[in-house]
Amino acid sequence: MGASEYAGLTAVVTGGASGIGLATARLLAARGARVACLDLKPDDVPAPLAGIPADVAVRAAVEEAAQRLGGIDILVDNAGIGAQGSIEGNTDDEWRRVFEVNVFGIVRVSRAALPHLRRSRSAAIVNTCSIAATAGLPDRALYSSTKCAVLSLTRATAADLVHSGIRVNWCQPRHRRHAVDRPSAGPRRRPRGRRAALGARQPMGQLVTTDVVVGAIAYLASPFSGSTTGTDLAVDGGMHGLRIRPRA
Repeated sequence: MGASEYAGLTAVVTGGASGIGLATARLLAARGARVACLDLKPDDVPAPLAGIPADVAVRAAVEEAAQRLGGIDILVDNAGIGAQGSIEGNTDDEWRRVFEVNVFGIVRVSRAALPHLRRSRSAAIVNTCSIAATAGLPDRALYSSTKCAVLSLTRATAADLVHSGIRVNWCQPRHRRHAVDRPSAGPRRRPRGRRAALGARQPMGQLVTTDVVVGAIAYLASPFSGSTTGTDLAVDGGMHGLRIRPRA
């Protein structure tokens, strides 16, 4: 793997103006891809990335990306929003709003990209999911529901598209180091104390970094993972499958 890994390939990254999305776009570009970032506010997307404005009506933005890039080989569905609260903690309107972005957004972007992906020689869709899809987390009923929907949607779409040569996978990160520093990440605490508490829950004893998550997404999108589809890649410090003894 290196600077030529994605040579000749094109990629569209949603939520690509910041965070995981921008970091993913930069890595794909560094490895040779031509990349378009779809975002509500793409003005700060740096060259050589192409920033394209997009909201829930994304078909025009996807078509613009395909025209500017000369096709679409890779789609990284990364755009999403968070939500806190138990099943009674959010209004019906809030449930609709979060599902609109986290689930229906993926449906719309993927559907718009499919005609281009079907013409690709190395087509891949990678959806950014969350451990909330498979673990019961407190005060995350709404968010967890959307991510579980993304997980099931990804598996079903992988089955539907396998004979079209389009691989569909999802990356499932745990708490990230930078995410827990934001006030929206949970109850107000000193960031250092919160980082330590969350990191201690993970078998590896540390929070996942953005670079590690991006590396996993890049692997799933890469031609080198050409036989990987319908797969959940957990990036969670071992929380998904390990039950370890406390350190002596």
